[in-house]
Amino acid sequence: MQMFHDKVLSLVEYIKIDSFSVECHFRCKESNKEVVSAVAFEPYEGRIELSWKDVVFHPIRSYQRYYHTPIVIYGSDNHKTIVIKAFQKVAQHFHYNIEKKQYVCKEIPRLF
Repeated sequence: MQMFHDKVLSLVEYIKIDSFSVECHFRCKESNKEVVSAVAFEPYEGRIELSWKDVVFHPIRSYQRYYHTPIVIYGSDNHKTIVIKAFQKVAQHFHYNIEKKQYVCKEIPRLF
């Protein structure tokens, strides 16, 4: 699925950040439905892994490496952001409407 990054950013209603996760709330402008996605608070390209030797023998360097790694939450010029990662987790709930040039929430079938 080709993703239109600027259109994904237009769906973001708000973002809640805590020390371990980022919760992105996406709202469809057409149906007003909200879809929530939570991802780990880490760089998009992967986890920051520290060995026990690093932590024991180089605690200050380990702290700086872990807590001062730049993390991009969102931005229209960067395609590798946490918001895009969060949207990819819930992308099956949206489809891109070519005529309206925006993502629209799919109808969820009712079971009752």
